[in-house]
Amino acid sequence: MRYRLLGPVAVDRDGASLPLGGPKPRAVLAALLLEAGRVVPEERLIALVWGDDPPPTVRGQLQVHVSGLRKLLGADRIVRRPPGYLLDVRPGELDLDDFARAVERARRDGTDDPARLADGLRSALAMWSGPVLGGTPESLLSRVAPALRERRSAVLEEMFEAEIAAGRHADVVGELVQAARDQPYREGLHGLLMTALHRAGRTAEALEVYAALRDGLADELGVEPGAPLQAVRLQVLQGAPAADGAAPVPRQLPADLVSFAGRAEALARLDAVLDGAGAPVRVAAVVGTAGVGKTTLAVHWAHRVRQHFPDGQLYVNLRGFDTGGGVEPAEAVRGFLDAFAVPPERLGFSFEAQVGLYRSIIAGKRVLVVLDNARDAEQVRPLLPGTAGCFVVVTSRVDLTALVAAEGAYQTRLDLPSDDEAREMLERRLGADRVAAESAAVRTIIAASARLPLALAVVAARAANHPGSPLAAIAGELTGRADVLDLFDGGAPGTDLRAVLHAPYRMLGPDAARLFRLLSLHPGPDVTVPAIAALAGLPRRQARRAVAELTRASLLTERVLGRFTFHDLLREYSAELAGAESGPELRAARRRLLDHYLHTALAADRLLNPQRDPIAALPRGPEVVPEEFPGAQQALAWFTAEYAAMVDLIERSAGDFPAHAWQLAWTLATFFDRQGHWDDYVASHLAALEAARRLGDHSGQAHTHRNLARAYTRLTRYADAGAELRRALALHERIGDRTGRAQVHGNLSWLLEKQNRNLEALVHSQQAMVLYRQLGDATMEANALNTVGWQYALLGRYERAIKHCAQALELLAASGDRFGEAVTWDSLGYVHQRRGDHEQAVEAYERALAVFREMGDRTNETKTLVQLGDTYLAAGDQDRARATWLRAATMLDELGLPRAAEVHARLRGDFTMIR
Repeated sequence: MRYRLLGPVAVDRDGASLPLGGPKPRAVLAALLLEAGRVVPEERLIALVWGDDPPPTVRGQLQVHVSGLRKLLGADRIVRRPPGYLLDVRPGELDLDDFARAVERARRDGTDDPARLADGLRSALAMWSGPVLGGTPESLLSRVAPALRERRSAVLEEMFEAEIAAGRHADVVGELVQAARDQPYREGLHGLLMTALHRAGRTAEALEVYAALRDGLADELGVEPGAPLQAVRLQVLQGAPAADGAAPVPRQLPADLVSFAGRAEALARLDAVLDGAGAPVRVAAVVGTAGVGKTTLAVHWAHRVRQHFPDGQLYVNLRGFDTGGGVEPAEAVRGFLDAFAVPPERLGFSFEAQVGLYRSIIAGKRVLVVLDNARDAEQVRPLLPGTAGCFVVVTSRVDLTALVAAEGAYQTRLDLPSDDEAREMLERRLGADRVAAESAAVRTIIAASARLPLALAVVAARAANHPGSPLAAIAGELTGRADVLDLFDGGAPGTDLRAVLHAPYRMLGPDAARLFRLLSLHPGPDVTVPAIAALAGLPRRQARRAVAELTRASLLTERVLGRFTFHDLLREYSAELAGAESGPELRAARRRLLDHYLHTALAADRLLNPQRDPIAALPRGPEVVPEEFPGAQQALAWFTAEYAAMVDLIERSAGDFPAHAWQLAWTLATFFDRQGHWDDYVASHLAALEAARRLGDHSGQAHTHRNLARAYTRLTRYADAGAELRRALALHERIGDRTGRAQVHGNLSWLLEKQNRNLEALVHSQQAMVLYRQLGDATMEANALNTVGWQYALLGRYERAIKHCAQALELLAASGDRFGEAVTWDSLGYVHQRRGDHEQAVEAYERALAVFREMGDRTNETKTLVQLGDTYLAAGDQDRARATWLRAATMLDELGLPRAAEVHARLRGDFTMIR
């Protein structure tokens, strides 16, 4: 595979160009390639491809384009990762990456040889085959292309500079003339042209270049050439450099925390180090467990002493423990150079050059540098000043002994505050009077919080949000509970107690150590205690204790209540340790995890859709206890939280656990039908289909074909949906599955209706009705009766429609199928609406909506809302009609359904699309 961005956007496979389609799919591909290997959020994709005014159906269109690209590139290439998509690009496949590598190779090979550097950079620039991102819309080009063109221009200038340094100034004059014409206000190119002309003995022409540019800048922009170009002019005239202008003084410290309290000893230690900062010690490292208040201390102290650093204060959060791997030193250095307003033309093209420039700028100055959340000493070392006048404060969760040994840093470990300091923290947040009034409760809270500042802050925030509640009530919640750590979740990883108690892996108990080794088998993004118990084959209570131990060690974080996660570096560590487990043990753990999800999802799906015909589920292992739910709302919430992990599991397990893969996909169909997520719907079922084929399971293939057809129908891919249903019908007939045949006829009826082929749709709904009647399935016969009634309504045969719907309601009431009743009431609402009985239509629609909302069926809810709005309009109530359509339009936009455009047209007053 070969991806091209440095010219027209294109993809080659084995040398043959692939058909990408129009500008929109090319733009989606380009946006994903520019962030290759990283998740691109849907919102960013939409902004890049559709601009600032996307259509109402934009999410559906995006999913269609992504689905098309997946079909073209391979399903495994573009992966759904909330909140967006990730494109897997392998080494050597992307021309932009090859360009970057070629530039770095040229710089490395030409370190002491400008001619070799120039030749290497020229070869790299030859990779640009035309205007970058060709064939994509302006919405993408305006946002992305300027940075890419700047990248090329910077390398172009570097090449010309190397050519001049190699003595080839006369050879490149012509190229420089053309380059300056192409970019008439790029002063760096003009400066190089002046230098080349001057060295070629054409000084007068060099000065003419300056004069022409100065006149152009004055006429067009009203400005003078910058200091660097003025310096070149002076060098041409007399070899004297120009004086730099006054540099700005950066003030980058974050705001000081007004509730900061205590820490007198730690502040005194930092003061003592600063007092001797002129000697060898110029770096202070504050280390300690996450949540102990390192950042708060460093920022507070920096504000206290900032008057000692008149030349500025720099700050960067290195995010050393973030999932994405943190801020690289090169990015941080560039940020510092920007803070000093260093113009782009002064920046070196290598990282080492930029570090050197940064150190040169602050040499002799008194600058305070705060490096927050450092991953390790290597992330910090390039950011250290080269002279003693500056001072650096580093914070980190890990020990920075390497920084002490190599850089002479002073390291201080920030421990838990004293009881008095903890009390002062609460007083600052809750008020001294409230704390004094309940001294006993405060002591309990401090003890239960282990005096950890993060835990105290979470409890204080909770108390502040309930000023009328006694602190004793909160103290009571913190005592006598096995799951007390759950109460210290502030809603984000940085405010979650379970991420703050770090201990080395070797210090874990046997259960926690084994669990940590196995956790990498779970795909994430987060995991619950029941799933962890199944993975490890432990009882839930025992698993909960192991999870608590891992959380105290900062090896797990509770992202939201009851759901645990760890970042990518810890996942990597876990996967490495899993290598010590035997192959059979790892396989058994994966099987237990799949059993947990399959049987929990089967139970949840049964609550969402009680009338759905079951499948012959795989047996579960004896260690696995599925989760149970009191009702459909809880089942829906579970699916909402877990579906991303399930989709990932389906794709991962299709090869070695194919039966689990297709059955897991089957359990998701109802949820996807009602909640959307069409792209995940298609991806999971394509993987499931391959798994069922690998098994030779005709029933599994038939079920998956049918569900895949439903997803394609939602995406208006009607031809694909029809093909899938024909395959499903043939397989059901082959194995003699009359229930499956009836289901497919029902789906064919729905598909044909979407294409306005209502007579054909009626035939299939009648066939489904007859088959269900023969099977003695009264509930499904009732649902089919409603479908037949609905088809009659669409054909204008309202009496027959009412008759069939009434029969359906009788059977549905007897069977307790409330969802079926809701769909039937929707059909009756439509019939009454078309007959002009608006009052009965509204009543029927409202009855349907109540059930759809209760069951979380947003897809059907939007359909009924649109029809209810039409009814209000027909009754002359335009205000209610607009309010109802607005609710529908909002939901349709969120679901990415094509009908959103139709509803937005209604809101604009265009009623031509109302049937």
